[in-house]
Amino acid sequence: QVQLVESGGGLVQPGGSLRLSCAASGFTLQYYAIGWFRQAPGKEREGVSCINISDGSTYYKDSVKGRFTIARDNAKNTMYLYMNSLKPEDTAVYYCGTADADYGCYAPLYDYGGQGTQVTVSS
Repeated sequence: QVQLVESGGGLVQPGGSLRLSCAASGFTLQYYAIGWFRQAPGKEREGVSCINISDGSTYYKDSVKGRFTIARDNAKNTMYLYMNSLKPEDTAVYYCGTADADYGCYAPLYDYGGQGTQVTVSS
């Protein structure tokens, strides 16, 4: 059974850090393009950071560059999103997604399987 399970979200003060995890089962993550996406209330899901399958290159949304880092642990079949210097505008439900090709982190073209994990940045 193909499954993605996100975890690691929570309530954090501005300037704080979180590490999100996405554990995959039923398939091998390293053979797919992967990414983290987020959806705030009333807004469309957007790509935050992705790793391309063709060359391993990474994409970051401009507003998170220098603050977020995407990583993949093939041995654990898990992907991560390290988030530092969090801002209130980072508040959203975060999802991990996969694709069988590189789609430039365009959210509608990725597959999702988890319920997401809520990240709330507030003082």
